[in-house]
Amino acid sequence: MRGKSDRGERKRGRDNIILIGMPACGKSVTGVILAKSLKMNFLDTDLLIQEKAGKGLQDIINQEGIGIFKELEESVLTSVDVENTVIATGGSAVYYDAAMEHLKQSGIVVYIEVSLPVIKKRLRNIKTRGVAMEKGQTIDSLYRARVPLYRKYADLTVRSGRHVENTVEDMMRALQDTGV
Repeated sequence: MRGKSDRGERKRGRDNIILIGMPACGKSVTGVILAKSLKMNFLDTDLLIQEKAGKGLQDIINQEGIGIFKELEESVLTSVDVENTVIATGGSAVYYDAAMEHLKQSGIVVYIEVSLPVIKKRLRNIKTRGVAMEKGQTIDSLYRARVPLYRKYADLTVRSGRHVENTVEDMMRALQDTGV
């Protein structure tokens, strides 16, 4: 677990907990358990995107193109307006500066860090999962491109790759240390 040194100085808005990280790092599963443990609400922005489009993530990418998917994702992220909520974002949320700044103002951003070998093992269904990837992009190049962005926006980093219960416990400890 790592936290930025300025995290205590940053004024948090509505005390949301925003989860970021690679696809298959466990944002949604961890988020549900964390929200229940902290008696908070839970919101998955991938589900909001699907509701808005009326179709699954991969269908949006296949039928509308990656550009339309990204526009839709950014629109959903910048319109999130909740309180006391654990928010699981899509893995590509960090591509949108305005969206990430909007989310950061509403709470604390937690990066669930998982090693590339673990991500590769978990992401066997990458072609059907709805991962925002450019043509020809690999999991390796996606990981290399996104990790610096996750680190840039994170107030806290929790290493994972183990059972979700361990990740939730680590996250709760780290959040408690920050006063959340």
